[in-house]
Amino acid sequence: MATIEDVLALGSELERSYPVHVYGRLKFRVKQIVYVAFSHDETVMEFAFPREEREALVGGQPEKFSLPAPSDMRFHWVRAQLSALEPAEARELVVDAWRMVVPVKVSRAYDLAHPEGPG
Repeated sequence: MATIEDVLALGSELERSYPVHVYGRLKFRVKQIVYVAFSHDETVMEFAFPREEREALVGGQPEKFSLPAPSDMRFHWVRAQLSALEPAEARELVVDAWRMVVPVKVSRAYDLAHPEGPG
């Protein structure tokens, strides 16, 4: 079972990333782009995810994942119940979301420095 503490450090450890609080919610940003956001009670993690792949993710594991609110369907987002994720899986989702908003060279540098992955 993952908790916010399992991914909290990534918000400031990933290159160009920083944590912010917006209206009481913790979010991870690169510049002004939010790539991860947590619910007020920190039980749900919303994260950037390829729009064309999200139906398969949600349909394949509905106990873990759900689509964003109707007003956010235009964005590349998916929601996950943290309690349904393993800590390594939650970290991987954060890193993959971060990859969507950083230049490829930054992502490649991370891969070289962390060949074992974010787990």
